[in-house]
Amino acid sequence: MFSKSIKIFLASAVFISCANSSSEVIEELFSMPKKIKESSAVEVTEKSDLIWTLEDSGNEPQLFALNIKGELVNTLEIKNAQNNDWEDLTSDKDGNLYIGDFGNNDNDRKDLTIYKINASDLTKKEASFAEKISFYYPQQTLFPPKKSERFYDVESFFLFEDNFYLFTKNRSSKFDGTTLLYQVPNKSGNHPAKLISSFKTCDNFNHCAVTSADISPDGKKIALLSADKVWIFTDFTSNNFLSGKVEQIDLKSFTQKEGICFVGNDKLYITDEKDHLTGGKLYQLKLKR
Repeated sequence: MFSKSIKIFLASAVFISCANSSSEVIEELFSMPKKIKESSAVEVTEKSDLIWTLEDSGNEPQLFALNIKGELVNTLEIKNAQNNDWEDLTSDKDGNLYIGDFGNNDNDRKDLTIYKINASDLTKKEASFAEKISFYYPQQTLFPPKKSERFYDVESFFLFEDNFYLFTKNRSSKFDGTTLLYQVPNKSGNHPAKLISSFKTCDNFNHCAVTSADISPDGKKIALLSADKVWIFTDFTSNNFLSGKVEQIDLKSFTQKEGICFVGNDKLYITDEKDHLTGGKLYQLKLKR
């Protein structure tokens, strides 16, 4: 049975101050190398100018490093991990990368995991993860829940002050755009994910399901991504990143966008998966200051 507490939480979610939708220009920087067909994440660490990406379920446990020209400069295989459903990347101030293996389309997984890859291993061809952080949702009691209560897929996270923050991809049959924000500590072990807050994007799954997230280096902005939109949150309180002000940016481009990251405090990289004649690109989005 679905937890009564989360039903009450969703019903009582606070409305957020929302600016009018705006349209910044999304600029294509390069096409992904042919080897990368399903770019599902993007990250630039503080210790390097390389652009990191990965592919999701059904692909090898590999990370790909690109330069600003879009050239593939390294393929790193993670020897002691499986790619069950790798969905996002984040990093810390020491340049370590973290892989989010928490894709959960059917809401039936009990092996949700984040892998830490040491910065010193990122120049190698093969490496092992340095730490494994596991977590679970205390509100979930059925695997899978009934179709109207499938809130436990995640494709989006970032690291802030030694905690991971995860944003769910709502796969319920009654999709209303709700994404849930959870907190998981950055330490080895199996942890209950702490429910922080929620936000409603829109009621169209194809246009408003959340597929990636990041926080700016100064900690003052967060970005959520969908197939054709970006939501920028500012003036939030503590770690309730979905409070405060939000601006919706219409990208005027509908593709399978799966990765977003800040490069500095006012610029974003975005990637999408290749689909026939569209996608398979890395884009740049400059935010209005």
